[in-house]
Amino acid sequence: MRQRQRTIELHAVLSQLTQRAVPGLSITVIQGKRVLTEDAVGVADIARRRRATHSTVYLWFSMTKIVTATAAMQLVEDGRLRLDDPVAHYLPEFPSPRKGWPPIHVKHLLSHSSGLVNPIPVRWVHPADEPARDPHRFTLELLHRYSKLRFPAGTKASYTNLGYIALGQVLTVAAGQRYEDYVRENILRPLGMIRTDFVYRPDMSGDAATGYQSRLSPLTPVLRALLPGGIVAGNQGRFLAFRPFCVDGAAYGGLIGPVGDAARFVTAHLNQGQLNDTRLLSAESVQRMQTITARGRKLDVGLGWFRRHADRTSDGQYLEHLGGGGGFFSMMRIYPERQLGVVVMGNATNYDHQQVADAAVRYADLCQPSA
Repeated sequence: MRQRQRTIELHAVLSQLTQRAVPGLSITVIQGKRVLTEDAVGVADIARRRRATHSTVYLWFSMTKIVTATAAMQLVEDGRLRLDDPVAHYLPEFPSPRKGWPPIHVKHLLSHSSGLVNPIPVRWVHPADEPARDPHRFTLELLHRYSKLRFPAGTKASYTNLGYIALGQVLTVAAGQRYEDYVRENILRPLGMIRTDFVYRPDMSGDAATGYQSRLSPLTPVLRALLPGGIVAGNQGRFLAFRPFCVDGAAYGGLIGPVGDAARFVTAHLNQGQLNDTRLLSAESVQRMQTITARGRKLDVGLGWFRRHADRTSDGQYLEHLGGGGGFFSMMRIYPERQLGVVVMGNATNYDHQQVADAAVRYADLCQPSA
């Protein structure tokens, strides 16, 4: 009975959010190797009244960075990349540190401690039916435009999308193939993440969520003005709707897919790098990714995973990666000591993801054998 009450509570939290902040939400809660619950509330598309389901496809945005970090650790295990390698070894055009500053290594890109700036990425997208910008040229243009480093590498953490865009090109060189192809062949396909990709494939389009931005947000006029042509669709009730679009600079935020696929990825990370018979990473690499190595004013960061600096002494410590941008917001969170994982995806630019995480943890507590 108590577990049923928590199920109702979790569903109610999602329902409340869809009534005031986000049209649709999809969630999966994992404990160890087991899916505790799957749920979806609200609508994937307001105009068509198409309901959100567990198969609804959302933009991952920056949740992609954990996949990028995983790809990097795979290449480290294969001996094709070293965390202590200078970034310039793979990307000669990478900005040089100031005189007297230490060199910038691959590990600094992974842990957001490179000193690179974090420009607003609002124009780093393109309509889904148009080609993406050449990733190498796009990276070099950004590094040339934002070449000034803010602090010596390794001295603190400061979140930067640009660092992961550069990391994507490092991985391309180390792997000897495009970043996207490496991820498809070595992460998505082995884990059975068959509905996730860097583009909207025909088999995904029927389940694709429409992205929405609150019309009352002060950010809305900025998005209207700055987003490339063909993306803003117009008003839909209390929201501004977007047409399907993809991200330029795939390594920092380009994945698109459903919550169930993301949950398979999280399950591997909860189980020392393994999902069923598939070994994604060694247990040592998984532990290394989850170990905090850089601290900043806002975030404490491992090799990809992070948590809010203010939560460093909280009970039940978690690690996570969020993914937010125009029209979508997602969360991938793990509680390593509990072997608990939560993935939630929604089709609005922001909503209270912490409220969802708290409800998911309460639900998981009631699923324990002693409950």
